Amino acid sequence: MRFILLLLPAILLAQAPAPKPMTDEDKIVYSLGLSIYRSLGQFDLSPAELDIVKQALTDASANKPAVDINTYGPQIEGFGNARSSRVASREKAASSGYLTKAAAEPGAVKTESGLIYKELKAGTGDSPKATDTVKVNYRGTLTNGTEFDSSYKRNEPAEFPLNGVIRCWTEGVQKMKVGGKAQLVCPSDLAYGDQGRPSIPGGATLIFEIELLSIGAPLK
Repeated sequence: MRFILLLLPAILLAQAPAPKPMTDEDKIVYSLGLSIYRSLGQFDLSPAELDIVKQALTDASANKPAVDINTYGPQIEGFGNARSSRVASREKAASSGYLTKAAAEPGAVKTESGLIYKELKAGTGDSPKATDTVKVNYRGTLTNGTEFDSSYKRNEPAEFPLNGVIRCWTEGVQKMKVGGKAQLVCPSDLAYGDQGRPSIPGGATLIFEIELLSIGAPLK
């Protein structure tokens, strides 16, 4: 009997029906959930606070909210700003050691602005001016290695006016030559600042590997 009881969980698990495959519409709804989660990033919610959010969704769907949104809703902005500042301070403190280490790497150059530039492959063409458009391939990561953007994964280079992007890029890409590849380590004040982006925490230092493919016509 004891042996059978020990095996029972495994037997029940084996008999459990396989998860139903998601339809394309299911995947869109699932993506909606991912989008909502990303939008909550600035609030730096704990697991217990995320459970409160889930309960609010359940209560709202049943039209039985536990609190008056007209009373507490106006407080969301101030709450979010305070939490964003907390996230940014934490990110800056965590990035400090990384920036020091990156600046000390062989071949790395720290500029007056705080940008850390490192040539990975020398180019042979021209260097762009801030008023030029450029075509590049790039990969962007956080200091923990998490990739947040990549033109390689999209299989399509990016093209944009160089003075229309973050300061780190405007400064760093001007140091490159066509055909070259470089690493830019960007402190938060040269990137997205304390506000961050949905996939980038406020205060985050960003690392980009960039290939300069071509230079287009200057902006008029």
